[in-house]
Amino acid sequence: MTSPLSAGSAARGVVRLLNTSNGRALCLAGQVDEAVVAAFVQRYGREPARVDRIEAGSVTSLSEPALDLVLEHLAAAELAGRPVMVLRTPLVERLLATARAAQAPWAGATARA
Repeated sequence: MTSPLSAGSAARGVVRLLNTSNGRALCLAGQVDEAVVAAFVQRYGREPARVDRIEAGSVTSLSEPALDLVLEHLAAAELAGRPVMVLRTPLVERLLATARAAQAPWAGATARA
């Protein structure tokens, strides 16, 4: 007999917006694939939400759409002049660093235009 949290369901990721005593949080956990991101967008919409922090400390894998979602929320906060604390795994740290490095030359060229 399988439990409600079988390997298949436990492996699936989650993305949610939560209101906490420390402000609004974008929470990601588990294997955050394209389907998880699509469900999040269907529930909350495409526009980045105003968040005070991003909690990705229990992410085991992050798809490209999931990384884009995190980067969009960070960019929106930066444009608004709001700092956002990011709790992250080493995996998420590497992905964010790689994505930022890839964006840097493009962003600089756009800023000079």
